[in-house]
Amino acid sequence: MSKLQNHTHDGQAPGRQTRDRSEPRFPGGPVADPAGSHHERRIRSFQPRRSRVTTGQGDALQRLWPLWGFEIDGHGALDPAEMFGGLPVVLEIGFGMGEATAQMAAADPGTGILAVDVHTPGQGNLLGLAERNGLSNVRVANGDAIILLREMLVPGSLDGMRVYFPDPWPKKRHHKRRLIQPEFLTLAAKCLKPGAVLHCATDWEPYAEQMLDVLSAHPDFENTQEDGGYAPRPAFRPLTRFEGQGLDKGHVVNDLLFRRVG
Repeated sequence: MSKLQNHTHDGQAPGRQTRDRSEPRFPGGPVADPAGSHHERRIRSFQPRRSRVTTGQGDALQRLWPLWGFEIDGHGALDPAEMFGGLPVVLEIGFGMGEATAQMAAADPGTGILAVDVHTPGQGNLLGLAERNGLSNVRVANGDAIILLREMLVPGSLDGMRVYFPDPWPKKRHHKRRLIQPEFLTLAAKCLKPGAVLHCATDWEPYAEQMLDVLSAHPDFENTQEDGGYAPRPAFRPLTRFEGQGLDKGHVVNDLLFRRVG
């Protein structure tokens, strides 16, 4: 029986169809909840957004997800080097619409980028950018990065990690939702090779201060800056449209580069 069913309850008009959330929005594309029962009750750092998917993004999802997409389902071990044919691999958590990710992949074809997000339009956009620019060193992962780090990645399998402009959760009661916390750093350290760099960037100064405090206090990381402070923006991190808009508003962008100690 089809999982598209008619509903006449909850105020919905007779004949209106709703899609089972376990089904992909696009045939062969990413599913809404790939980890299923692995999604235990805990505070999450992300809020999935239901946004409009353009025709081009939908086409890319249907055609390219089976080739370059990956579901974070919490089952089985994943060795990123095998996924990228032996290339060193950097994990990017949260890539928005994927423009910066595509630029970094094009500038460094010798590095694989495993890009994680839950935003369907962004996933389709990045896949389309990878195809148009001939980028064979990009894979798009759908789901919760915590489950990927905790349950799926082989220890010491990452050559770097990027967390650019994560949700700052500015209200004090939401600070517990911020991604950069001691527990996250412990998971990240497990997956990073000694000497690998965790690179964070944010335009929310109070969050930058928290990042600096938490990273500086963690025994598995050391600041790459001798003065113990923020780093200049590395040339390899593109100036994104989002960042440019923030700079125009007077926002201060801070980069933090911390090395995994062995």
